[in-house]
Order: sequence, then C-alpha cells, then structure tokens
Amino acid sequence: MRYLLSLITIVFLLVGCDEQKKESSSINPINWEKRRATITNQDSLKPAKTYLGIYSEIYSTSEHLTHDLTVTVSLRNTSETAAVYLTKGAYYDTNGKLIHTYFDFPIVLKPLETVEIIIEEGDKTGGTGGNFIFNWLDDASVTDPLFEGIMISTRGTQGLSFTTEGKRIE
Repeated sequence: MRYLLSLITIVFLLVGCDEQKKESSSINPINWEKRRATITNQDSLKPAKTYLGIYSEIYSTSEHLTHDLTVTVSLRNTSETAAVYLTKGAYYDTNGKLIHTYFDFPIVLKPLETVEIIIEEGDKTGGTGGNFIFNWLDDASVTDPLFEGIMISTRGTQGLSFTTEGKRIE
C-alpha cells in the first residue's frame, strides 16, 4: 500500500510539472496569419532582402563557455504615412541551417508599427551566429523598414546587452 501511495504521488508530481511547462514563445509569439495582407499595387513594388545577425548565446571567458541571451528581433516600419509589406521571415542557425520560417506570405506593418520576434534565453538553436533573412517589398517613395536584434541577459547584479542592425543585401 505504501508503495502504491508513493507511486501515485510521483505520478501527480510529474503531471503537475508537465502542466506547468508552457510553449516556448520563440516559435510563434504572434499569429502571423492574422497579419496576412493582400497586395494591390504590387507592380510598383520591387523585391528586397535584409540580413540580420543575432546571438542566442555568446562566448564567455573561453570558447568552451557560453552565456545565454534573450533576443528581441524588432521589425519596424519607419514610414509615418505608408504601410510596408514583408513577404518572408526566416531564422537560420550558425551553420546556415533553417530553424524556422515565421511567415512566408505577405504581412503588413502599418505606419510606424513595430512587431517583435522573441528568442527566449536558453533557446540555443541559433547558436553564436544565428541569422534572419527578411524579404520585403520596396517602394521607392517609402523609407526602408528597420530590422534590429536586441540581445540581453542579467545575472545577479550584472547585465549584458547589445544590438545588431539589419543590412540590406538585395
């Protein structure tokens, strides 16, 4: 009987632990489908592409020790008056292997709107050289969107933070 009670207690503890696990927001914090856009003036828009390097972990004291970081990938429409259309957002690891495609269809960012992708601290899938490629539609009369990576971590009384900025590659 004592063995059975111990077994039941262990099962309840394990089930309780599973219920407390939450889905990682690194994969899909935004419902991208709800942001889907229909592009009506596509003839005047030209395909463009931006590369953004990010770090979900960085080396600390040697190549054998890394420090985990939380990453905020910020997608910003810098125009005060016009929407910007993004057509693909893909995340690659240090070796260039595709980790996740966040969206592969047109989405719209309203004037001055910002959308973020969060890579949680402890999610090391991107490694020390993670990459994003964002495809978007360029309108010569509108300012280019801005893609930034903000990396941060805090331990005790120390904090670490830095940023990266996207580079237009097409």
